[in-house]
Amino acid sequence: MQYINLGKSQIQVSQVCLGTMTWGGQNSQQQAFEQLDYALSQGINFIDTAEMYSIPPKPETSGSTETIIGNWLSQDPSRRDKVILASKAVGPGINWIREGSPLTKETVKHALEQSLTRLKTDYLDLYQIHWPNRNSPHFGKHWPNRLNLSAVDSAEQTDMMLAILEALDESIKAGKIRACGLSNETPWGINQFLKLSEAHNLARIVSIQNEFNLLHLKDNPYVLETCINEGVSYLPWSPLAGGALTGKYVNGARPNNTRWSMVQRNGLFRDTLHTDKAIIAFKQVADKYKLNLGQMALAYIYQFEGVSSTIIGATSVEQLKQNIQAYSMTLEQEVIDSINQVIKSYPMPF
Repeated sequence: MQYINLGKSQIQVSQVCLGTMTWGGQNSQQQAFEQLDYALSQGINFIDTAEMYSIPPKPETSGSTETIIGNWLSQDPSRRDKVILASKAVGPGINWIREGSPLTKETVKHALEQSLTRLKTDYLDLYQIHWPNRNSPHFGKHWPNRLNLSAVDSAEQTDMMLAILEALDESIKAGKIRACGLSNETPWGINQFLKLSEAHNLARIVSIQNEFNLLHLKDNPYVLETCINEGVSYLPWSPLAGGALTGKYVNGARPNNTRWSMVQRNGLFRDTLHTDKAIIAFKQVADKYKLNLGQMALAYIYQFEGVSSTIIGATSVEQLKQNIQAYSMTLEQEVIDSINQVIKSYPMPF
């Protein structure tokens, strides 16, 4: 396992990050503990969670994932120094969290305190804004005319960003977080935060995590260019498109206890006819080169220029093992060229 610095910080993280959002929903605490133990044994030191997890989000499981991680940490206090722990404060829209209100300086700090309590720790290594206060092109909202970008009051949004950044900066100075990051952001949002940091001598964001997979490559090249040139770590989430890139949902299949067998807050926006066709085409490439489809999809993202650490999740240790094994795979140029041909045929399947 290789390690990189998060942005311009001195925080070193493994190039594979353990995602946790199924814990407390699809996974029990014991299963989560098994995944944590195995990930650490493989050199993964980076753990990502959020105040709203588990997923799909619902009031009765909100915060359950952080609680599980906190219970694991409390079993052996020495574990805390072995992991880089990241969590996120949700933006507006979740009615049972702060009544769905936008993030403010005060609510960022309040959310952080609640996460620290559930995680049973005095500090987080990385604290992230889960999504912006404004409407952003994520969670399937990137199609034309769905965002009404011209309706955004950029001055108002910039003031909100400054307040959030002040909260993050004060939390760093108080020793409650080591670094701050973003999630589900755009080049404009990233650059606004960077400019505000410089103008007001505040903490600089070190990372951005967005969805990035064979079916959803819209961050290439624009967000990735921003990250590379500004020294911001790019952390892909959902590299298997919610499990779709294993092929298990093709032709309407819905295996029990899988993400797509559950009610989704934003609907199954990845479930389209074009998605099915693209996955079948990727499966043909994998079969041609005698590769596992899911591992091929992960290896492509692991090796993508500008990717820092890829967030993987699993509902079983066996699945986690396969996902980690893909990190050691090297895709030959012939395979990459074949994958790219499929991408050209299905550039935006959902």
